[in-house]
Amino acid sequence: MKKITVTLLCFASSVLPAQGFNTKKEEAILFKNLNEQTVHQSIQKETDKIFNKLVNIRRDFHENPELAGKENQTQEKIKKYLLDLGMEVQTDTYGHSVVGTLKGDKKGRKIAWRSDMDALQNDYPDPETFKSTIKGIQHGCGHDIHMAIGLGIAEVLAKNKQSLKGTVYFIFQPEEETFKGAKEMLHNGLLSRINPDEIYGLHVTATPVGQIMVKDNEMFAYQKKIRIQLKNGLSEDELNDLGKKISNSLFRTSNGGKPWELQSIVDPKTGLTNPDTIFKDYLFTDGKFNSYSKNNESFLETYLYETNSFNLDKIIPTVQKIIQDSGYKDHLLSVSFVQGNPTVVNDEKLTRSSTEILRNLYGKNAVAPDYGQVPFFNDDFSYFQEKIPGVYFFLGGSNFEKGVIAMNHSPNFQVDEESIRTGVKSFASLIVERLNRN
Repeated sequence: MKKITVTLLCFASSVLPAQGFNTKKEEAILFKNLNEQTVHQSIQKETDKIFNKLVNIRRDFHENPELAGKENQTQEKIKKYLLDLGMEVQTDTYGHSVVGTLKGDKKGRKIAWRSDMDALQNDYPDPETFKSTIKGIQHGCGHDIHMAIGLGIAEVLAKNKQSLKGTVYFIFQPEEETFKGAKEMLHNGLLSRINPDEIYGLHVTATPVGQIMVKDNEMFAYQKKIRIQLKNGLSEDELNDLGKKISNSLFRTSNGGKPWELQSIVDPKTGLTNPDTIFKDYLFTDGKFNSYSKNNESFLETYLYETNSFNLDKIIPTVQKIIQDSGYKDHLLSVSFVQGNPTVVNDEKLTRSSTEILRNLYGKNAVAPDYGQVPFFNDDFSYFQEKIPGVYFFLGGSNFEKGVIAMNHSPNFQVDEESIRTGVKSFASLIVERLNRN
C-alpha cells in the first residue's frame, strides 16, 4: 500500500500545474485517471504474483478431467478457491455449476464472467508431461485454461475490491461440450438470482499465444444438420449422386478458399485477421451425405455451415428445387433441419467498447480484428447472449516456435500457459473499466 501511495504521489507531482487546478472538475478528472492507472498496475502486479499458482491449478485440472455432467471434483476445487477469496458461492443452480459473487466497495453495474468446465472423451496423443490420469478423458478443448483464467480474474479483482464500482459474478458452467449447461442454468433461474447487465467469456484457440481476437456479431458459422426424406426405390449410387449434386449446388466460398481447412485461420494472407479472409461468406456441407434406410424410406443427412443468417431460410427451398430438377420429385417426402444450435453473436456496442478499452490500456495491438467466422465449432455461451448483452473473445494459445499448437479437439492439442497471464490481466482490467463506466 505504501509503495502504491508513493508512486501515485510522485506521478501526481510531475503533472500538476504549479498554480493548482483551474476547476474542481479538472481536479476530479485527474485523480480519477490516477486511480485508474494504479488499479491496472495493481492488476498486472497481482497477476504476475499468482501466475505460477494458476499454472499449477490448470495442470491439476488437466490431470484430473471430468466429462459433462460429472464435474464433481472440478466443482469442489472451484468452490473452495472462491470461498477462500471471501466470495459468496452458489452451487445449486444446475448440475455442477459454481457461481461466485464479488461485491465491490461501491454500488454500480453488474457484470458476469463465464468459464466452462467439462472435458472431452478421447484418447488423442497428449504431449504434456502432466497428462490426464483418467483413461479416455482429456481437456482437449482448453477448458482447463478457461477455469484457471476465471479463477485468476476472480482473485485479482478480489484484491482490488476497493476499486470496484459494482458486482462481478463468476459463472463456472458445466456441460458446455453437450451444449446443455448454459441453457439449463438459465432454465433453472440463474438470472433471477444474479441478473447481470452484461456478460463476457473467452475460448483459447490456435492463434499466437496472447493474441486476443474479437468481432461484433457472429464469431462462428451457423451449423445445421439437414435431413432429406425420400421414398424407397433409389439405388445407393443414385443417393450418392443426389447428395453430391446438392452439396455442389449449395457450395459457396470467398476468394476461392477452403474454409474447412482450419489450419488456415492463422495464415496472415487467408486467416481471420485479414480483411480478405477465406473464412467469410461461405456455405459448404460436411463432406459426403450419410445415407440410410428406415421403415421403407431413404434418408440423406449431413451438416452444413453458413455464415449469413439471412440465407438460412433459403436453404430448404433450394434443396427441394435441386431434388425436383434432378428428376426425383415423386420420391421426395420432406427436407428439414433436424439439428441446429444458436451461434455466438457478440453485441456490437459492447464489442466496440471492449476493444477500445483493451487497446487503450495495453496497446493498439492488444486486440486483433477478426474478419471471419469459424466453422465446425460453436459454444453454448450463445444462450447467455440471447438474454444478456455479451462479448465472447478468442485468446491465442499457440507458440509455433516451441511446436505448441492449440487446435481444439485435435491430437497433440497443447496450450502455451502464458495465455493465462494475458487472459487474467486483460480481462480483469476490462471488467474494472466496464464497471466504472456510466
